[in-house]
Formats: sequence, structure tokens, C-alpha cells
Amino acid sequence: QVQLQESGGGSVQSGGSLRLSCAASGYFYCMAWFRQAPGKERDGVAAMDHNGITTYDDSVKGRFTASRDNDKNSLYLQMNSLKPEDTAMYYCAARQSRCYLGSSWRSFGYWGQGTQVTVSS
Repeated sequence: QVQLQESGGGSVQSGGSLRLSCAASGYFYCMAWFRQAPGKERDGVAAMDHNGITTYDDSVKGRFTASRDNDKNSLYLQMNSLKPEDTAMYYCAARQSRCYLGSSWRSFGYWGQGTQVTVSS
């Protein structure tokens, strides 16, 4: 049974930082972070392949940094300079194919349960 489990969410003031973690029960070529705010679409935040090639959504460039520990099958997201518009449920996702933002979340077959990030002004 393949599982993804997120952790590290919480509440922070605008300008603060959080570090999200995603632990997978097995290897995936592509691991990614998505987020979804109430009433909005589920959007890609960052995607990283096995070799560390990463794409970011424009809204988080320069503020968020993804990283991987392939020995632990883990994906991380360092979130700095957080803004209220970053408030959302953050999901870890994975697939064994191409790794880039722009593809639909529906193309990712493996998902975690999500971790809530709330940024107050």
C-alpha cells in the first residue's frame, strides 16, 4: 500500500515561515505540492523530480523552496515570507511520470491527506 503523509502545517503571521514535510512509503520519480483554498481550484505549488529539477508556481517563486531526500522518500517545502493568500490546505502528490507544474492535479495518482496552512495578516 503506497502512502503519502504530510506534516508541518500550522498558523503563522504574515511574513513568517513554515516547513512542510511529506513522507512517502515508496519511491516516486515526481513528487509535488498542491494547495487548495476554500472555493478555489487545486493548484500546483512546486514539483520536483528525482534529480532535483524543480518548477514553482509564479506566486511562490523566491519565497518557497522544495527539496527531496530520496533515501527517505521524502519531499519538503520551506515556506518563507508567507502571505495571507498562501492560506490553504496543502497536499503532497506523486507520480512516476513527467514532473512539471501545469499538468492537472488529476494526473497525479497518489495523494496525502493534506496539512492546513493558515497565514494571518
